[in-house]
Amino acid sequence: MAFLELKGVSKSYGTGAARSNVLTDINLEVAEGEFIAILGFSGSGKTTLLSAIAGLVTPDTGTVTLKGKAITGPGPERGVVFQSYSLMPWLTVEGNIELAVNAVFSREGKEERAERVTKAIAMVGLSHARDRRPEELSGGMRQRVSVARALAMSPEILLLDEPLSALDALTRAKLQNEIEQIWRHEKKTVVLITNDVDEALLLADRVIPLTPGPGATLGPSFEVDLERPRNRTALNHDTTYKKLRADITKTLIASGINRGSQGRGVGQDKLPAIAPISWMKTLPKAYRDAAKPRAPDRYLEFFELRKVYPTPKGPLTVVEDFNLIMRKGEFISLIGHSGCGKSTVLSMTAGLNSITSGGIVLDGQEVTGAGPDRAVVFQAPSLMPWLTARENVALGVDRVYPHARKNERADIVDYYLTRVGLGDAMDKRAADMSNGMRQRVGIARAFSLSPKLLLLDEPFGMLDSLTRWELQEVLMDVWKRTQVTAICVTHDVDEAILLADRVIMMTNGPHATIGRMVEIDIPRPRTRQELLRHPRYYEYRESILNFLEEFEHGATPAPDAQGKSKPDKSLEDAA
Repeated sequence: MAFLELKGVSKSYGTGAARSNVLTDINLEVAEGEFIAILGFSGSGKTTLLSAIAGLVTPDTGTVTLKGKAITGPGPERGVVFQSYSLMPWLTVEGNIELAVNAVFSREGKEERAERVTKAIAMVGLSHARDRRPEELSGGMRQRVSVARALAMSPEILLLDEPLSALDALTRAKLQNEIEQIWRHEKKTVVLITNDVDEALLLADRVIPLTPGPGATLGPSFEVDLERPRNRTALNHDTTYKKLRADITKTLIASGINRGSQGRGVGQDKLPAIAPISWMKTLPKAYRDAAKPRAPDRYLEFFELRKVYPTPKGPLTVVEDFNLIMRKGEFISLIGHSGCGKSTVLSMTAGLNSITSGGIVLDGQEVTGAGPDRAVVFQAPSLMPWLTARENVALGVDRVYPHARKNERADIVDYYLTRVGLGDAMDKRAADMSNGMRQRVGIARAFSLSPKLLLLDEPFGMLDSLTRWELQEVLMDVWKRTQVTAICVTHDVDEAILLADRVIMMTNGPHATIGRMVEIDIPRPRTRQELLRHPRYYEYRESILNFLEEFEHGATPAPDAQGKSKPDKSLEDAA
């Protein structure tokens, strides 16, 4: 008999024409002590599936049983950790965990309950913070409290609903390690809901994709026959891992293709031949000639860039000695740990943040403030929620092309919304769109300004991995047509390699600078599946992961003769 079993589980919401079929005929058996990961797109029904196991929703048809007994409601034998922390803000770490322990073990003595609380806090490494309130904790520490609270109830099965998706990459990696260590120590049965293929392969015994909704069901099961504990860097050399990763990615991409995307190929095919205001030269010819770049390969130049913030404890140098030259049409990824100054560099380049010293020169003009020659796509697209997709993009187009005719400006708007797959959703209000659709509008708006420089600040960071894959393809497709010079700040190693001609790695702040750079010699156009098959992909990936691991422990870059940090010579020599 299976420890946990789902038979023919289906679930819908709503009534009549508004009824939405979320899950269809879910069948699953989980052995005691097994760690399984369920992968799926946003909106595919992953949370509904976990909620059915937790007893928080009742299936329309089918049964969910734990050790042969039907689940009809929530119970302490099932510990649940959600994406949001849901902590009591007025209670300490200890108080939040005590609340759960006292409810579940009310018949035990005070000392026994206190021992359970202490053990759970120690298990997630928060003994030093037991008296702090949630507002005094980082996001990662708050999520540790949630995990500790679930473990303190001594559940027979641990249910994790994307518990790490809201965290930065470094914190996420640390908590993945802790979850794996806790699982090995406690031997709990675990069901993890995630949208991250690497997270699933790092933690699980078995990975099961969930097909896209409506009517989602479980796809083929992938056994993860990898020795534990699993090391991220070592996995880059493991052929079993590489094959599993490629096979799961292929399955998920095929599911995404079947799901389809809105409006591809609908609308305008050509752009009107008009110039944006940022390209209209009004200065004397001698000045324009003098302002031309010294060489075609020096289109964007950062020289001795430095940013200092005043603080009550004195000046804080966030970025210093940042030197970089970009050629026209180059795409660069800027990667590093949270707080290393990536977004500070980007905001100075956009003219949204003042430069303490040094400078930035774009196409012969020094950057002294914001301007339409630089378009920015933020993590949150910042749309006007009451306006349609078309109206949001038109706000920028109308300002940047004041001399164009109305129908020409409308053609520009329609062209870029079509290119990002929103051809039949142009008149949909931003408030009625998913996060992925809103970000598509943000990308369309940026490209529609015909900028000299495109700045992307973790543009897909709020999206699940699978929606992110789709939008990376969209971004590359539109970039291929425009060849705009671009810088993308990211914490995602695969995204950095997929998008860039060069990956620039920053050291940890304060005093952050360029620590290493890697040329990505992979032909374009690139797709994720082709990337996984490329002979140098895992070599690039290992180099970046090694750098990030070094700087997790406070390393400093090896200087060259001029005191500047070196490019990655090991990869240059291997080329």
